Amino acid sequence: MYKIISNKKISENSYEMIINAPLVIEKCIPGQFVIVMGKEDSERIPLTIYDYNKDRGELSLIYQVVGASTEELSTIKDKLYSVAGPLGNPNEICLNTEDFKDKRICYVAGGVGIAPVYPQVKYLNEKGLNVDVIYGARSANLLLIRDKIEKVAHKIRYATDDGSFGTKGFVTDILEKNINDYDIVVAIGPVIMMKNVAELTKKYNIKTIVSMNPLMVDGSGMCGACRCEVDGKPKFACIHGPEFDGHKINFDLALKRMNIYKEEEKEKWNQMKKTLGGLENE
Repeated sequence: MYKIISNKKISENSYEMIINAPLVIEKCIPGQFVIVMGKEDSERIPLTIYDYNKDRGELSLIYQVVGASTEELSTIKDKLYSVAGPLGNPNEICLNTEDFKDKRICYVAGGVGIAPVYPQVKYLNEKGLNVDVIYGARSANLLLIRDKIEKVAHKIRYATDDGSFGTKGFVTDILEKNINDYDIVVAIGPVIMMKNVAELTKKYNIKTIVSMNPLMVDGSGMCGACRCEVDGKPKFACIHGPEFDGHKINFDLALKRMNIYKEEEKEKWNQMKKTLGGLENE
């Protein structure tokens, strides 16, 4: 069991959870993730390592309530049944900072994608690299951890669909206007956003890294649930990724696979809402 230090709502449907997990974070590098289980019979949920404090042994995670499993996670306040990790491979820039010190780097984050972007930008900033960030969301109230990302980014630009903050439009609009300023782009967020970023950068022959977070079960490459197609070959996000060359990902297949269990998830979420509603009325 892992002690939960806090599990609080930070926006409309996003939460920040801080856990005491010193062994998990001892060797983690930005880009890696953990798999958590709220209870013994809960589903396994993959979450990117958002922040950590090795002195205090604290692991911070940001997650969005999008279904039954994350809804359940938001209700747990004392202990988590399991936290497995760190899993996956670190971000290649963070792992090889000396090789990228002369490169002009831009991170593009969409929605909750700012959670995995933040630790990478923070880490690179500490290593002396100046990294720009383009961050987009549907509206201003869905822009998370602005104060934290602004402290570590060299330059940050915002985009909102409704124009309530920053530029009205999409992150790709801002990226295209500044495309000649960069040698490398890292995109993390909704699959459709990463697809659009990769299609744009491919036109300009700019190296692009994307972080794939598909369905996962065991996180060890055994179940095959996180399979994606990279350069025409099957890869598993949990062991080969989660980051890949954005110009080699089959995004259409990834989008299709995201909807495999859509109806089952909807039914389970409705059942959980009824359960939680019943408990509240007791």
